[in-house]
Amino acid sequence: YTMRTLTTSCLLLLSIIATAQCDGTRYFNQIFPEFIEAENIVYGSNTDYLGNETELLMDVYTPVGDSEVQRPLIVMVHGGSFVAGSKDEADIVPLAEDFVKMGYVVASINYRLGIPIAFDLEQPALEAVMRGVQDAKAAVRWFRKDAAENNNMFGVDTDEIYMLGSSAGGFVALHTAYLDEEAEIPSQIDPNGFGLAGGLEGESGNPGYSSEIKAIVNIAGALGDWQWMQEGDEPVLSFHGTGDTVVPFDTQMLQFFGLVDVTVVDGSATVHEKADSIGITNCFEIYEMQGHVPHVDNAAYYDTTRSITSNFLGSMVCPQFPLDCEYREIVLSTEEESLAAQFKAYPNPAQDRITIELPRNASGVLRMISVQGKLEKEINVAHPVMQIDLQELSNGMYFLEWEDQGKVQVQRVLVSGH
Repeated sequence: YTMRTLTTSCLLLLSIIATAQCDGTRYFNQIFPEFIEAENIVYGSNTDYLGNETELLMDVYTPVGDSEVQRPLIVMVHGGSFVAGSKDEADIVPLAEDFVKMGYVVASINYRLGIPIAFDLEQPALEAVMRGVQDAKAAVRWFRKDAAENNNMFGVDTDEIYMLGSSAGGFVALHTAYLDEEAEIPSQIDPNGFGLAGGLEGESGNPGYSSEIKAIVNIAGALGDWQWMQEGDEPVLSFHGTGDTVVPFDTQMLQFFGLVDVTVVDGSATVHEKADSIGITNCFEIYEMQGHVPHVDNAAYYDTTRSITSNFLGSMVCPQFPLDCEYREIVLSTEEESLAAQFKAYPNPAQDRITIELPRNASGVLRMISVQGKLEKEINVAHPVMQIDLQELSNGMYFLEWEDQGKVQVQRVLVSGH
């Protein structure tokens, strides 16, 4: 394995592609049958509504067999009325798994939950939204910090960061995009309350980096005030049922569990009326006579949500493709084993050793290459299941390369915990 060959290989691996792979298939259809989920990545911490320090975790999904080194990121935010839910919820995980197969990196985040029991819920509810926004912004900043300081371990294009939120997560996405001036912060929010310091950016972690996002997807969320939306703001796609009794479809009183009045909010219909009036790029899919977040338990509405979201985000990443707000049948990847699907490496992140699974008759060599281009290990393939000792390697991201009969498959491996 000559230095010239190694250098050529590393240049291919490390070359930064200025524009995304906008071939009309990637980002619009599923091209990767398998993915890796790196669980419980700590992206920050802050004080919850009771004053307890809370570690903020996320799961990061990356496609298996993807040689692209700059991928758009979707930060996904679950629902649960700001009192329940997690990054493992059914309103988010299937979408995360489907969009990583289209070539995105996807981060499903936890955020601080909790609303104290009070006679007047307006202030506690507004403060819960603010904590969610602060945490979501910290997650976005984490990826930009990682790209700047830690060799971009998940291969994210930091100019292409999007946010998708469902229900309470829809509130977070809308407020992250449109509540963008300190003067707009509702006067009811107490900046001295638990975990509320730092204004819109908050103090949940990764200061000094931008929390800007390029566009949002709102599923059954609402905005505190449509007047926060301004010409030139982020494009928005929304899905909302006209029969939603949890979050208002238009401008109505939000009720906590349908019983207690909280505050008047502007639902998706009002948001899109405003977007149309000031020229914000937008799509709005109305689910007639449907209730709250129908994609969770109805396969047809899930399919529509997935399809139009792929159209919307695909045109954001690849602007040469006109925005299409209509349903399109997308090509879904199958679980039929390809070379990429059969090349498995786990656990990932790894600590002392990593297990490699290859096809039954595999041959060739395995190489561990640092992001700086240094060949760290080279092992001849002797069995379909092999282990590589990582104890001599420093923490960080590596390229695991399998070359067999002139064909090369590449995966990223994160070594951590030394």
